Amino acid sequence: MKTKCVPDVWKSKNSDLSKKRKSFLKTGALFLAGSLFVGVASISGQAYALAPSVQTPQAYVPTPTDVAMVSDLEQRTFQWFWDSADPATGLIPDRYPSDQKQDSVASVGFGLTAYGIGVKRHYITRQQAVERTLTTLRYMWKLPQNESADKASGYHGFFYHFLDNRTGLRLNPDIELSSIDTALLMQGVLFCQNFYTQDTAQEKEIRQLSEQLFNRVDWKWMERPDHRLSMGWSPEHGFLPNYWEGYSEGMMLYILALGAPEHGLQPVSWQAWLETNDKRWGEEYGQTFLNFAPLFGHQYSHAWIDFRGIQDNWISSKGIDYFENSRRAVYAQRNYAVSNPGKWQGYDANTWGLTASDGPGDVTKTENGQTRHFLSYSARGVGRDYTQDDGTIAPTAAGGSVAFAPEIAIPALRTMKSKYGNHIYGKYGFADSFNPSFHDEKQDYWADNTYLGIDQGPILLMVENWRSGFVWDTMRQSAVIRRGLLQAGFHGGWLQQVAQQPSSVVRRKG
Repeated sequence: MKTKCVPDVWKSKNSDLSKKRKSFLKTGALFLAGSLFVGVASISGQAYALAPSVQTPQAYVPTPTDVAMVSDLEQRTFQWFWDSADPATGLIPDRYPSDQKQDSVASVGFGLTAYGIGVKRHYITRQQAVERTLTTLRYMWKLPQNESADKASGYHGFFYHFLDNRTGLRLNPDIELSSIDTALLMQGVLFCQNFYTQDTAQEKEIRQLSEQLFNRVDWKWMERPDHRLSMGWSPEHGFLPNYWEGYSEGMMLYILALGAPEHGLQPVSWQAWLETNDKRWGEEYGQTFLNFAPLFGHQYSHAWIDFRGIQDNWISSKGIDYFENSRRAVYAQRNYAVSNPGKWQGYDANTWGLTASDGPGDVTKTENGQTRHFLSYSARGVGRDYTQDDGTIAPTAAGGSVAFAPEIAIPALRTMKSKYGNHIYGKYGFADSFNPSFHDEKQDYWADNTYLGIDQGPILLMVENWRSGFVWDTMRQSAVIRRGLLQAGFHGGWLQQVAQQPSSVVRRKG
């Protein structure tokens, strides 16, 4: 079978993981044998209330204590991006603090957006944000783009998944030219283009560099004969055999490509991406929705693009929008934790969250007379597509879902901070993950000691979107995003005005 949504969920953190990711891509092995997996069938004889479609996040009124907690979390998470970025290049590491040498282009995309949030929240001045953003964009624009294996940072406008933090070049031969990591970077680039709108020389340069970086991406080169986008390319092996199809974070990839004024795709690509949706639509843990197991797949595209009240024909036929779909996915995860079919320690209505994250390690242990197999970095999740759970909880699963379902996400953050905060909440907010079921002679439970850019990003952006809609509002101004949505057949809501004013939509060249 072909693997869906793999390169971004197997973010390699060391050479061993890099080898695992490479093998994972080749085999398409999404399911593993053994005690890692629990049943995916909906619970029979146990009733769960559906998340009401009419209940909007704005209807939830948090307590002053929760407002203070979320505000503190947002500032600490912002500080991670500000402190971890190299002030000379703007590159941001995959994880920090860490002695590893890989920078992540996806982290850079989140970071470019973080600086704008920093301005809005007065964490930094606008001038500080302008200078850091210019440093980043200038560096990214000058990095070499060619087909060589070791003297390039990218090719055809795409960037390698990881760059060496000393040279800015491809980290090593295991690293693919990544279509999705480039898309995450380009979301940040488009944010810059539409946030820095003042009539100054520096902000004009930001807009110019943003346009150049985005327009250089050759989306058609990454398009396969069946109109789907490949997950990546390498000089050694050519295009990866895996394609972007079916509901996932790949949604943003197609919208960017459809909206591109140069080298863009046609609407047939969106239809090719939708073809497998019917297989994933259905009930899971009391919710009926378009499934994708790890919550990051519901968060990444929504972090920048406001899908509230707009629909393409497929989701319209289900009577909801993609935002409501993701709300239901969050509720399904909470319901799964309440049911806790794997009998993992600590799971309850306010302690939940499966997504791609660190783990205690690839090891088998006997806990309370039961043999358990734990994982290192892995794409944990629950859905009709697959379920993978080793008891590891990632706070970004709830933190990145605050905009979807604050009424359950914020209590989860509060509870995790209260119960486990001495080990998992620090200078930069929540550590990447923890596992109450993993014990050894040194600790009562396993807790990570680092932070990942691709997990910090959803927390920061989605908390701000819940608080003010700031990132969504900024990206609504993007001609690329508007055209991409219209090309994909989205209609209604805030897009209706755009549809009535076609002159405001960017035109393709040629």
